[in-house]
Amino acid sequence: MLSFSGSLKVYLVTEPCDMRKSFNGLSALIEQKLRADPLSGAAFLFTNKKRSLIKILYWDGSGLWVMAKRLERGTFSWPKHTEGKTKIKLEPTALAMLTDGIQLRDGHKLPWYEKP
Repeated sequence: MLSFSGSLKVYLVTEPCDMRKSFNGLSALIEQKLRADPLSGAAFLFTNKKRSLIKILYWDGSGLWVMAKRLERGTFSWPKHTEGKTKIKLEPTALAMLTDGIQLRDGHKLPWYEKP
């Protein structure tokens, strides 16, 4: 489980993106589509079309971090993309819940993976 400071700003990007993107590609998406600064100290969450992979881009003050999580099965609970709504602000606790498989709408844990 990841743990984040309560003061961390977290933005979920609603539109799926090409998961081949890394530091520069994700930074460019943040600047161009969200009109935000990737070096602001906020964490930006991205997913693919299948919602089976997420990436987080985060500036810690001295460099950029790219974190990724790929599910063995199932999908992440992700809001639908609607025109005009490119990002959603999340609380850090909601980010931890999302990465742990808890659906943000109803609080159910998703059975993604069981050890054989």
